[in-house]
Amino acid sequence: MKVFAALILTLLGTSLSARGTEAIAVIVNIDNPTKALTTKQLIDLYMGKLIAFPNGERASPLDMPHDSVLRREFYQLLTNKPIGSINAYWSRVKFSGHAQSPQSMASSTEVLQRVRDIDNAIGYVKLKDVTNDVKVVYTLAQ
Repeated sequence: MKVFAALILTLLGTSLSARGTEAIAVIVNIDNPTKALTTKQLIDLYMGKLIAFPNGERASPLDMPHDSVLRREFYQLLTNKPIGSINAYWSRVKFSGHAQSPQSMASSTEVLQRVRDIDNAIGYVKLKDVTNDVKVVYTLAQ
């Protein structure tokens, strides 16, 4: 009986922690003509395979710090791959010189500020942190 109770508590704890991931919003400057992005477009932008928004304007993807939980969650939800695979991919791509990784920002506050200030910036923050002076073009949720 104790083993069964422990198993139930473990499963319940895992379920609750999985739901603990907050929705993530991909944001652009309020004046950016992009209204929405597809999953493929967003993956291609953040994996260096695409360098422009759908209208042809160059995009400047912004990332969170390398060890950020939000960064790990973003890439996991977007690509369905662990962050170690993403880091290995960028190591290979940087070495080959074929693409440039997204610019790392120190915090969500810095991402919001850069997106507000730079017309072609694209970044991600927790949905609850979105302000009225940026535009959400994609939402990731578990």
